[in-house]
Amino acid sequence: MAAAPVVVPRMKLGSQGLEVSAQGLGCMGMSANYGPPRPEPDMIALIRHAVAAGVTFLDTSDRYGPHTNEILIGRALQDGVREKVDLATKFGIFTAEDGTREVRGDPAYVRAACEGSLKRLGVDCIDLYYQHRIDTRVPIEVTISELKKLVEEGKIKYIGLSEACASTIRRAHAVHPITAVQLEWSLWSRDAEEDIIPTCRELGIGIVAYCPLGSGFFSSGAKLLDSLSEQDIRKSLPRFQPENLYKNAKVFERVNEMAKRKGCTPSQLALAWVHHQGRDVCPIPGTTKIENFNQNVGALSVKLTQDEMVELESYAAAGTVHGDRHFQMNITWKNSETPPLSSWKYDLDA
Repeated sequence: MAAAPVVVPRMKLGSQGLEVSAQGLGCMGMSANYGPPRPEPDMIALIRHAVAAGVTFLDTSDRYGPHTNEILIGRALQDGVREKVDLATKFGIFTAEDGTREVRGDPAYVRAACEGSLKRLGVDCIDLYYQHRIDTRVPIEVTISELKKLVEEGKIKYIGLSEACASTIRRAHAVHPITAVQLEWSLWSRDAEEDIIPTCRELGIGIVAYCPLGSGFFSSGAKLLDSLSEQDIRKSLPRFQPENLYKNAKVFERVNEMAKRKGCTPSQLALAWVHHQGRDVCPIPGTTKIENFNQNVGALSVKLTQDEMVELESYAAAGTVHGDRHFQMNITWKNSETPPLSSWKYDLDA
């Protein structure tokens, strides 16, 4: 007898009224960063399969492509799909014509980026609009003030931040309520637990966990690298470098052993660990294959005891994971403090 389909529950994300599926779908890899773009018809079919299955929280960014992932999502939202979806996109990583990149949070750019995303997505309003990375040249109050205007104009519903430090989150939240903070959180990426996650919980801000499967590591361990194309950015991740990868493989081996005892896959076990962090946490695993999507949804049925949680965490304890989680740690939350508002010379109300 076939297993019953998993019912994807709904959850409140933050304190301002946004409700989303308890697991989202990260769409980046469909168009960018993880090798060549996948065939558009296949990706539209995957997105619509996800929505039909109850995973209705879609995550994209104007950075992915750039722009091509938003265009893809916009096409997938046609034919009545938009009304079923909670749509999140991001701004803040600007790519110039010569290919150089910079992080921007100035008001003119915030507004232009939002208008561009609305057009590419083919929507009148974005449900959750994140600042993708923090512009350390612009006071966070300035960026959030412009986002607040976009809320008042009905172009976005809720404001989010990604890779922001605790003090930046507090300053932003004082200008306009922040609904969600997106951060990297998985068994082997836990640096946000000390300060950022407690700050979010104190302020009633939802937590969206990206790369909850360790950029795919917890699906197949060191073997993952064998299947990656030359254009895949994971080949540049510190943890996937030869000097680190085979040390980190021991982490996967232990997770895999526990998964066998639990009767699930290692990726389901790793994803279940994130789900068990709290009802305010929504992981957004990405995939380009329907069978992998179905497997990820199956993680919602994996139940862990407190002892099992502790055991899992011990596999990736400090000192057992080798290499930084990102190859650009300079633009993560560890370097996201912005200047004081007093340093800004322009009128916020202009």
